[in-house]
Amino acid sequence: MTTLVVLTVIDIVLLIAGLAIYLYIVGGQLNRVGQGLEEAANLVWAIKKNAEAIEPGVEHINRSGGVVAGALPLLYGFAEGIVRGATYQPEPEGTEREPAKPAMGTRRSRQLEGVGYRSPK
Repeated sequence: MTTLVVLTVIDIVLLIAGLAIYLYIVGGQLNRVGQGLEEAANLVWAIKKNAEAIEPGVEHINRSGGVVAGALPLLYGFAEGIVRGATYQPEPEGTEREPAKPAMGTRRSRQLEGVGYRSPK
C-alpha cells in the first residue's frame, strides 16, 4: 500500500506541476494580448480625437452630395438628349458620299514655292 500512496503523491505533484506550467504559459499569452489591446485602444482614441476635427467637413460634404444627387436625374436627361442627337446613323447602302473637304478651305502647299514655282491665282 505504501507504493500506491507514493505513486499517487508523485502523480498529484506532476499534475500540479503541469497545471502550473500551463497557467504560466497561458498567463504570458494573455499579458501579450492585453498589451496589444491596450495599444489598440490608444490608437482608437487617437483616431476619434483626429476625426472630431473632420466631422463638420463631412456634414458639409454630405449636404453637397445631396445637392449633386438631386441634380443627377436632370443631368441624365440632358446627357440622353445629347447622345440621341450625336448617335451615328449609317447611310443607306448605295448612297455615294462626296469627298471630305478640309475645314480651312483649299490647302496650299509651300513646297512648290520653295523650288520657285508660283501657281496662277
